[in-house]
Amino acid sequence: MIETISRDRLLDLLEAGANRRIAIIGDAMLDVYLRGDVDRISPEAPVPVVRIRDKELALGGAANVAQNVGAIGAECDLVCAVGSDAEGQVIRTMLRDIRSEPRSVVTVGRRTTTKTRVLARSQQVVRFDEEEDTDITGDEVVGLIEAALRAIDNADAVVFEDYNKGVLTPAVIGPAMETARRREIPIVVDPKYRNFFAYKGATIFKPNRRELESALGAAVDIEHPEALPESIKRLGVDHLLLTLGEEGMALISVDGEVGRVPTTAREVYDVVGAGDTVTAYLATMLAAGATPAEAAVIANFAAGVEVAKLGAATVSIDEVVEAYDLFDAAGTAEAPTA
Repeated sequence: MIETISRDRLLDLLEAGANRRIAIIGDAMLDVYLRGDVDRISPEAPVPVVRIRDKELALGGAANVAQNVGAIGAECDLVCAVGSDAEGQVIRTMLRDIRSEPRSVVTVGRRTTTKTRVLARSQQVVRFDEEEDTDITGDEVVGLIEAALRAIDNADAVVFEDYNKGVLTPAVIGPAMETARRREIPIVVDPKYRNFFAYKGATIFKPNRRELESALGAAVDIEHPEALPESIKRLGVDHLLLTLGEEGMALISVDGEVGRVPTTAREVYDVVGAGDTVTAYLATMLAAGATPAEAAVIANFAAGVEVAKLGAATVSIDEVVEAYDLFDAAGTAEAPTA
């Protein structure tokens, strides 16, 4: 079944989403972009010499999810960990600029995760990562738990955004999931391999195909998805959302229903950050009252906008509406299925 939505329903949900509050728990990063030109090869080694012309700092990981929630107009409360270094201070400042709750940023005794990309003529030459990714423990994890429970108690939906950098440990996931389930708010999970099966009760579980196959130890055949509901039962979640690149998305529910969401991207320039945009829109639309299928359709339009931008970028609700109208003009948007 192809999932669709009407324009009126789209507008209603986007408007409602701007009045919601989203709690996000996960790994925040600082993205650094160094852009320049290559005119020669180094005499020291057979590598290009990039003369840097421009430097840009951006929020990455869970912080980019928060940034996209803010772009929708919703309030966000990001529970994350940063170091007591210059990069951590930059993240704190940038989060204040998007009005994320400052007390939910926990300072820990490690460096702030930073990813630096060097680009020449829009092509990435190299990326280098500065990080420590062991699990956060001790008094620092107590601070994360307290911040997570406080954020969930005041939220209309919660996101678990895991990049395996040490924030989402069993000690944090357990009480946070219990609190979210008790409050009966939507739960969106973007998992990684370490704690893949720790999110029982999630509303939408959003791995990519490679992550799912690695966790299940078997290939995933989207064209013959009869076995996938059993995988969902093993995970203990309500819906599984698989992002499939050019093939769009597949939404599989625990009752065996499979919905397909075709890609809406008109131009793919850079896929960095597209998953964060999808996660932000999923959670905010669910908080606004969307069904999982409706939330997936809207998130897919947002992703189609994001991949046409360079780096981890935000997508506004006006851009989503514009993308919908372009898609509709081509005769591919239909009436809602629900």
